[in-house]
Amino acid sequence: MPSVSASSGITTHSPTCPRVLVLGGTTEASTLCRRLTGTDPVCHAVLSLAGATSQPHLPDMATRIGGFGGVEGLFHWLHQNNIAAVVDATHPFAAQMSLHAAVACARAGVPLLRLERPGWVATPQDQWQMVPSIADAARTLAHASQWNNTPQSVFLTTGRKETRPFLAAPQHHYLCRSIEQPDPADLPPDTRVILARGPFDLNSELDLMQEQKVTVLVTKNSGGTATHAKLEAARIMGIPVIMIARPAPQNTPHAPNVAQAVAWLRDQCAPSTLREV
Repeated sequence: MPSVSASSGITTHSPTCPRVLVLGGTTEASTLCRRLTGTDPVCHAVLSLAGATSQPHLPDMATRIGGFGGVEGLFHWLHQNNIAAVVDATHPFAAQMSLHAAVACARAGVPLLRLERPGWVATPQDQWQMVPSIADAARTLAHASQWNNTPQSVFLTTGRKETRPFLAAPQHHYLCRSIEQPDPADLPPDTRVILARGPFDLNSELDLMQEQKVTVLVTKNSGGTATHAKLEAARIMGIPVIMIARPAPQNTPHAPNVAQAVAWLRDQCAPSTLREV
């Protein structure tokens, strides 16, 4: 059952201030929410979190935790709460939520912006093997001939809910880093789990990867700075990276940073652009 919380320090908004839904779970979402609750608020924002982590970092604003019930549930929620615009600032790999937002907003006639940080780009010194999905990353590791029939020490940073495909490559040793504990049934037999939340710096990543004798890094192209240091460490150590590409984006307006998202919201929430409800 979704829950809504609001801290006592939330800025008081005028009843005529347009309401905006921010689909969160990223650093960009939190930064945007802090901007929207400043001394000169653009709108009255409600942050929505899926509830994937039990102790999320919450900004000082109205927060909704839990699912909407698919496209239909989100469509009705937008109408019931008089939402003037939606900013989809979910994780770059939250493809299902982005699809639901695109369909529900189109049906409801509510403007939608995708706030998504740019992806990482390989340098000439990097050894990246791009794959289209988690399953393809696991299949790559499963091909013993590619690794000279030698078990590898794999640093797995794909998230706690996406370790099960790697059961198909049980010959390797895995170091799995996650914010929360993965389901043991979804882990390959030889796996060590480290619970940690970024950001991570280069020295600590080098120390970890050298101590664990990591020979392959598997990660998603999430972008941003919080977890980029592992790629720098892999480059310095000459370690190959299996890089999982982002899902295809929805055909919606896009902003690569918070400043552009705020500018878009100012335009959408201007009195002359607000729709009748």
